[in-house]
Amino acid sequence: MTHELASTAAALVADGKGILAADETVPTLTKRFDALGIRSTEETRRAYREMLFTSKGAAEFISGVIMYDETIRQESSDGTPFAEVLSSQGIFPGIKVDTGAKPLAGSPDEKVTEGLDGLRDRLSEYRSMGARFAKWRAVIRIADALPSVACVSANAHALGRYAALCQEQDLVPIVEPEVLMDGSHTIERCEEVTGAVLHAVFNALFEQRVVLESMLLKPNMVIAGEKCPRAASVEEVAVATLRCLRRHVPVAVPGIVFLSGGQDQLAATAHLNAINRLPGPKPWKITFSYGRALQDPAMEAWQGREETLRMGQEALYRRAHCNGAACLGKYTAEMEAA
Repeated sequence: MTHELASTAAALVADGKGILAADETVPTLTKRFDALGIRSTEETRRAYREMLFTSKGAAEFISGVIMYDETIRQESSDGTPFAEVLSSQGIFPGIKVDTGAKPLAGSPDEKVTEGLDGLRDRLSEYRSMGARFAKWRAVIRIADALPSVACVSANAHALGRYAALCQEQDLVPIVEPEVLMDGSHTIERCEEVTGAVLHAVFNALFEQRVVLESMLLKPNMVIAGEKCPRAASVEEVAVATLRCLRRHVPVAVPGIVFLSGGQDQLAATAHLNAINRLPGPKPWKITFSYGRALQDPAMEAWQGREETLRMGQEALYRRAHCNGAACLGKYTAEMEAA
């Protein structure tokens, strides 16, 4: 199955394509619905996912969709399982498999992601339901004395164990070590921490015998904390991010699918475009795995109403189109008004 997994990983980062992260937990999606006055029920969440997954033309720029446990068990209005809805368009179904970040024992200001118990059986079930790739997110916080070695080590080890189990169950693992934007740290401090985290993660992947050609990395961009007195420019973010990746990500990895990490949709697209426009070697495909940076305009346009469903789908298509262009370094501000 190694060849099949490598082929799937490569297809997920095909030219001009990226991944839609639609794996919010029920409480997280409910919070976003509440902000727009949309009632959160199993049916409204299902209808929202169906709107996203059936957006006409989006498959031109979306290679895969990460779902949550509730979502992969749901069906479209005509009774077709969502995994089949996606596969029929040439989109790979994916699944979030961690059970969330919990306080790290001995360091309550830090978190470790849980979910390894029973993971083999869950992965087997998701594979039988149509999933072809999975995702596990670790969160790393920057502060004066953080992150601790214990936090980085615990999260890197969990990512390694998760990725090995995925490949055993014929799923491509997306490995997501997110260094959070929260805080007042500088872009230089973010680069330092991101480099250390990536180093630890790839050590853990090596120790767990993960085949790098059959996985994808989902890192943060190197960016100043949201409370930093001086925000970094688009060019500074691009240069620092690419430098960090070149120093710490093996060339065997087929693709890097950035998380948006709290950036708004325009910043996330502009940064991705700038990274891809930089000169010099880029041994991996560099694309996106965005959640809110793809979904927010669609949700705001939809507003939970049947009569505005088409507007929501058009908003998703527009963002996917812009980000698809950014994967190729061909995004322009004029595309936003098109």
